[in-house]
Order: sequence, then C-alpha cells, then structure tokens
Amino acid sequence: MAEKCDCIASMYGYDLGCRFVNFRPLGFGANGLVLSALDSKSCRKVAVKKITIGDARSMKHAFREIKIIRRLDHENIVKVYEVLGPKGANLRGDFFKFNMVYIVQEYMETDLARLLEQGKLAEEHAKLFMYQLLRGLKYIHSANVLHRDLKPANIFISTEDLVLKIGDFGLARIVDQHYSHKGYLSEGLVTKWYRSPRLLLSPNNYTKAIDMWAAGCILAEMLTGRMLFAAGAGAVKVRCKEKKATEAQQEACSCHLQHLKLNSWCSRAAKKLFNTVPELLLSGAELCFPSWDVELFIQG
Repeated sequence: MAEKCDCIASMYGYDLGCRFVNFRPLGFGANGLVLSALDSKSCRKVAVKKITIGDARSMKHAFREIKIIRRLDHENIVKVYEVLGPKGANLRGDFFKFNMVYIVQEYMETDLARLLEQGKLAEEHAKLFMYQLLRGLKYIHSANVLHRDLKPANIFISTEDLVLKIGDFGLARIVDQHYSHKGYLSEGLVTKWYRSPRLLLSPNNYTKAIDMWAAGCILAEMLTGRMLFAAGAGAVKVRCKEKKATEAQQEACSCHLQHLKLNSWCSRAAKKLFNTVPELLLSGAELCFPSWDVELFIQG
C-alpha cells in the first residue's frame, strides 16, 4: 500500500519524503495542484498544495500566498499547519532557494460547488453558510486582505458539522486601505461569473467590495440553484474591455449590468439575502453600494 501511495505522489511530482502517505487527488488551486494525504506524524488527514517556482513571477505569487495564509487564523478560514520544502524540509526563512514548496493545510470533505451540483440548498442551510461566509470575509478584510477569487469551489464545507471555511488564497493580496492601488492590481482575476461591475469597468482599481459582490452572487446561487450572471456578464466583459469602446458603449454596458442585477428572480434572491442576516449585511450593502440609501433599499 505504501508503495502504491509513493507511486501516486511521484506521478504528481510530490517529493515530501516518507512522512505523508495515502495520497489522493483533490483538485487544483490558483497556484498549484492539491492532493489529500495522511500525515503519519500527527495521524491526521491533510490537504497538501504543491506550488512550483520557476521564475520571478511564480516566486512572487507563492511568497505572497504564504505570507497571507500565515497571518490568517480564524474558524471560518481553512487552517494552514505548515509550509514545507522538498523532502519535507522546514523552510526556516530559506524560501528563495527552493524551486518547489508544499502548503500543508486542513482537509475538508467537500466544497460548495459540489453541493450546488445537486441543486439549490435548503433556506436554513443557505442562511447558515452565508453567515459563516460573511464572518470569514469580515476577518479577511479586517486584515486588509482581498481574496479576489471567491467562488463556490473555494468555499469548503465540513459535512459532519456543517462548518464553512474559505480557502485558496492563491490570488489574494494585501492592500493598504489608505493608499490608491490604481494601476497596480492585476486584471483577469475572479472567475467571470462572480466578477463585480467594478472589475468589468475598472479592472485596475477595486476594493474589498469585489469580494462582497462575489458573496452576494454565491448566496443567490445557493437559493436558486443556478449562477446569477452565468450568461450575460461574460459578453458584457468583452465589450467593456475593447480598447476603442466609446462612451456610449460603456454606458450601455453599465445599463445592461443594472438590468441583469434587477431582474425579477434576482430581486427575490436579494430580499431573501437581507431577510437572512440583516444586521451583518447592512455594512456589506453600504460597502458595495456607497451611494445608495441602504436602509430604503433593504426595506423595499
């Protein structure tokens, strides 16, 4: 059995020595492959993410992810146990000399995307998961971190006690709320169905509100069983990114987004959202829509 596990690890290019056994494929993160394994040292099942460092760009992304996950510690965030080098070596500050690193983190049985493949969730479960998602987001944002890739596949669920945890910080970054990052934040982030209008119309200048928008899209998906902007948003994004787009096209793009947002079933989902946890969502709504009369919007 151990030889078979070693073969699986070798097949995926994992080199962690003899400490980890029973490797099984789990999926792909933003920066690398993820396998499950049994840690023989602690006798617990873990998820191991492999990040390959081939150039300065990949090193920057890996270093940023490791820096962020090491500073986050919350019950609604996937817990990271340690970061290892090849052969299971402890990094001990020598991060830059390795061409590969492994992030050993908490194992979660499933993710929200797999649950939603079975259809919409019961309203009680949607309330419970949304509450935990907002708790995790509040903690992340209080640390001045943007997740930037919030989607059901990156939201993990413990099926035993229904605990939700946010994971995969491969595209996250730390921001200074008192400093303008215009022109310094990468384009093309966030899976397209969860991108906010700000990302579509001003992809180099965005704030924590992009994570709040994604959270709202996820809530609508839990309540309805389908993606909120699965069709039109992609086409709108292409139009808005045309270099020669006129002001009229930009305005039409904005109007189309408003139409998508205010269609009937989306409005019903929004009402369910505000009826679920209104006290927590009030600050979130103010963050997403600073120019709106938020109290009037919730009451309507």
